[in-house]
Amino acid sequence: MSVEHESIPPWYKQFWPWFLIGLLASSITFSLLYLTLSIRYYDGSVGGDYYKQGLAINEQLAKQEHAKTLGLEAMMRADPQTGDIVVDLQGERRPERLHLALIFPTDSDRDRSVSLEHVRNGRYVGAIDEPLNYRWYLQLQPAEGQDAEWRLTGEGRFPSDDEVALVPGL
Repeated sequence: MSVEHESIPPWYKQFWPWFLIGLLASSITFSLLYLTLSIRYYDGSVGGDYYKQGLAINEQLAKQEHAKTLGLEAMMRADPQTGDIVVDLQGERRPERLHLALIFPTDSDRDRSVSLEHVRNGRYVGAIDEPLNYRWYLQLQPAEGQDAEWRLTGEGRFPSDDEVALVPGL
């Protein structure tokens, strides 16, 4: 009786060791890639006073209700060539200066604010240093910060020659 010995190839010529090494290498590669992306595109952390900010939503709603009772509405235009911003405010209150916050939806580093001066009959004018592109959330109020008496909000897509309505509401 003769016994034939089956020849076993060395490990580096077999499928399974390379499959397992490939799994490990791919997990390390993707981990390093995600680590690099998370460091490069850091989007901030939750503020320490998030609970207070959550409770302040009632104050923001009250500001918008106050704007509604005053009958305030505004139309805004942004000139794409010059960067001029013109706001026509209608309603009982017409302060000497308005504050317009331009909030970019996905990147707070791109947020801007503009101070608008009253020129005549509810018309306010201001300017920005570079033209607006993409979609922006807009907040118009008589003073900068959280202490404003009322607030109008809107949403605009720029560049555009159309007017954007700013109304009381979220």
